[in-house]
Amino acid sequence: MSGTLYLCATPIGNLEDMTFRCIRILKEVDLIAAEDTRNSIKLLNHFDIKKPMTSYHEYNKIEKGKKLVERLLWGENIALITDAGTPAISDPGEELVGMCREAGITVTAVPGAAACITALTISGLPTRRFAFEAFLPTDKKEQKAVLEEMKHETRTMVLYEAPHRLVRTLEALFQALGNRRISVCRELTKKHETVFSSLIEEAVLYYKAHEPKGECVIIIEGRSRQEVCAREREEWEEMSIGDHMEFYLGEGMEKKEAMKKVAKDRGVSKREIYQALLPK
Repeated sequence: MSGTLYLCATPIGNLEDMTFRCIRILKEVDLIAAEDTRNSIKLLNHFDIKKPMTSYHEYNKIEKGKKLVERLLWGENIALITDAGTPAISDPGEELVGMCREAGITVTAVPGAAACITALTISGLPTRRFAFEAFLPTDKKEQKAVLEEMKHETRTMVLYEAPHRLVRTLEALFQALGNRRISVCRELTKKHETVFSSLIEEAVLYYKAHEPKGECVIIIEGRSRQEVCAREREEWEEMSIGDHMEFYLGEGMEKKEAMKKVAKDRGVSKREIYQALLPK
């Protein structure tokens, strides 16, 4: 029988956030795959975990992933850990999980800390619906496309950012999204944890004057649904009713259903649409 891949969440700052189960699993598995073995050895030593480690990171994820899958198929149990937080979230562990699923290997999670959820819950912004964007692309064209999508997002958005790029990212957000409410969360679970809540423009000015330190999570207010609906209605009203109908008919919609959709888009009754389409 094949072994099991355990996705073990490790602390994002405070070592007391290590779970009892995670410690037990790390002591029981045959091998620990770590993003940076030099960093992870400190964690393992702290909890007196003496198991062999191997590196698994962005630059060897395909080649090393194949080797890990082989060992799992031989029946070994392997734990995957990152430098901090939950594996497979904005992390090459996503690739390994996919490879294991394709090979029929059992994958299970050992839950624990995750910076995106920790920051979201203390941000003061709505948490019922949210979208995780991880790091913005460094390629300018890709970044512009992502920011364009974010501009229309109605859910609260979550971004990761390094301190030396924080001001640049905040400026890009301000230019693309306007002056939304945000919370910049730094040094989460550590002694100097901070949550700076403001409008984006204020955050730009603040962090230009106060150099940020530590990894950052940016929580951004989504666009209000009322604003989105109002803008969409405005766009539809700029179009003639005939063209509006042709738009839906061109998508293969039946005439009756298209009239119903046009009426809903424009905030009027279906009868009004029917009357407007009658030959003059």
